[in-house]
Amino acid sequence: MDLAIAAIAFGTIFVVELPDKTFLATLVLSTRYRPLLVWLGVGLAFAVQTTIAVLLGHAASFLPEEVVKIAAAALFLVGAFVLLREARAHQREAAADEGDEFAEKAKPATGWRAVLASFLVLLAAEWGDLSQLLTISLVARYEAPLEVFLGALGALLAVSALAVVVGRALMRWLPMHVLFYAGAAVCLVLEAFLIWELVR
Repeated sequence: MDLAIAAIAFGTIFVVELPDKTFLATLVLSTRYRPLLVWLGVGLAFAVQTTIAVLLGHAASFLPEEVVKIAAAALFLVGAFVLLREARAHQREAAADEGDEFAEKAKPATGWRAVLASFLVLLAAEWGDLSQLLTISLVARYEAPLEVFLGALGALLAVSALAVVVGRALMRWLPMHVLFYAGAAVCLVLEAFLIWELVR
């Protein structure tokens, strides 16, 4: 197992996912249900989404290497653009309450119903998410599905644990737009690395 690839996947997905709607959704759900049940539910949703992304990335890895590198570079560039746009929007509208849509979906529930509710809300929120697209490109780029799966899933579980345990305090201490800028920077670094590989 290549731990360096797992670490790259973990770091990339962690930084990109921290300011994402997934963090906010998990935070809101943890105010409605027991935090441990929320974490279990969102963890299962992440496992499903990451598995799908890894399978798609593995299928893409059978394409010619140059095509994979160009597609991965394009995805990282799109990711950087999306995160920069979000950062600027958050700087302008710092007071907007984006959690309402998730609060409305969180119907009263306990036990396994709370786990299921958290699973369904996150499954819908995460579908086609930037972290899923980046997971696909990382698998296609490195051809290491197990390492990327472990790194990406570990990052998603860590982000959701942060949201459940210290979400509100973290958002007060670290402005969301700073996190968006950090995610964009990571995407641009990976983009530059792929371009260097293409032209050397």
